[in-house]
Amino acid sequence: MLNRPRRKNQSGVQIPLTSLIDIVFLLLIYFLLTTNFLVEEGIKIKLPQAKAAAPQTEEVITVYVDPEGRAYIGTEEVSLAALFDRLKAMIGTNEDSLVVVRADRTVILNKAVKVMDIAKAAGAGRLCLATEKDL
Repeated sequence: MLNRPRRKNQSGVQIPLTSLIDIVFLLLIYFLLTTNFLVEEGIKIKLPQAKAAAPQTEEVITVYVDPEGRAYIGTEEVSLAALFDRLKAMIGTNEDSLVVVRADRTVILNKAVKVMDIAKAAGAGRLCLATEKDL
């Protein structure tokens, strides 16, 4: 009589996925709760593009310039004559204040330079022209 060895039922190795799924959901919830959703306030403009654009992280005073050359602080339109007084009041005694000019890419360069000149005359320690990263 031939003795054949019995075949063992090979079900394979099973990894318990229940705890893995729990960890994935916990990580998902963690990242959703800790992500900052930045909302840009101000007027809708298309920024010029630059390859070396970097995000701004410090507190700044932002002046928007729309395609027609009108200046805004927040959503309030400010004439170029009144812009000096408004910036002077916002800057105060802070000599190292940063003023960011967010000019539309279609605005005439002279209008953006006028706004930057007014900001410098109002006492801005540093000026920055905002761009968006070129893809």
